Amino acid sequence: MFKIATEEAFAVPEWQVAMSKLSLQGPEANEVKFLNFVQSVDEWRIGLTDFSHRLNIMDRYGVDMHLLSLTTPGVQSFAPEIASQVAYLVNDQLAEIIAKYPTRFAGLATVAPQNPEEAAQELERAITKLGLNGLLINSYTNDEYLDLPKYDPILSMAAKLKVPLYIHPRTPSPSMVKPYAAHGLIGALWGFAADTGLHAMRLIMSGVFDRHPDLKVVLGHMGEGIPYWFSRIDNMYHKFNALGAAEAIGIRPLRQVPSEYFKTNIYMTTSGMNSHATLEYAIKLLGSERIMFAIDFPYESTEESIAFLETAPITLQERENIAHLNAMRVFGINRPLS
Repeated sequence: MFKIATEEAFAVPEWQVAMSKLSLQGPEANEVKFLNFVQSVDEWRIGLTDFSHRLNIMDRYGVDMHLLSLTTPGVQSFAPEIASQVAYLVNDQLAEIIAKYPTRFAGLATVAPQNPEEAAQELERAITKLGLNGLLINSYTNDEYLDLPKYDPILSMAAKLKVPLYIHPRTPSPSMVKPYAAHGLIGALWGFAADTGLHAMRLIMSGVFDRHPDLKVVLGHMGEGIPYWFSRIDNMYHKFNALGAAEAIGIRPLRQVPSEYFKTNIYMTTSGMNSHATLEYAIKLLGSERIMFAIDFPYESTEESIAFLETAPITLQERENIAHLNAMRVFGINRPLS
């Protein structure tokens, strides 16, 4: 059974140097601290940049392909000019890595949302010239989310090119981070999902998918918690509309109930969520056709992720959908697998 892992981080030295120049006292201090933490963990530091090491682990556990993306926070912490320059460089280097190992790697483009028009142009270059398979954006940029009209050029280009947009976590935005700063809540334990789930809900409730019906969005970590709130989200949407109070609290009319967008526009991956009970529930809600395998390398264990997939109490067809068929369809991966 082929296995394509779809949320697999990498880094390049030029990006690391640019990140190291950010101030520990500035608005991106949390991201600099996170990078310093990553650099202090040998397994993560080596995993991000050493592709021989990565391939050895993939081979050891039977992972055929990684869908690579620049590790969080991507280029979204930089000034616009630097962000655009680094994104261009990262995409070129990613294309070179894929060309060197065409059966082992595919990739998601990095763009700089700080300049939406330029980001759209870079996305077009990355897809049509470099052959990448979509784009990944690390949640907010400058404390703003992609539902704002100013970011429509990026969404329009992704929809036009029919490539998926992966919304990846980062620490909560400056306007919401303070309550998460204690008790280890700022990162993957809770803050990542809280921020990225908020981002996805803003896309749904703002009508982004009504404006861009061809837009495909991918969420990691089994949907960042949203599927387990479907019933309440839809119930509140109906209730406020029935009471005539929707407009007063900013709820706009949608073409379908909020949860339905997960069946038409949103896919999710298993990254970091190696729970059979959670997987079975997600399949029951959405079907196996909307779920893709991911490891979250190097931050999560390849061994544990593979054991989770191979022992899940699901059908062979469901396992193949999740292991590779959905990724090939959604991300347009058509190179021969090893």
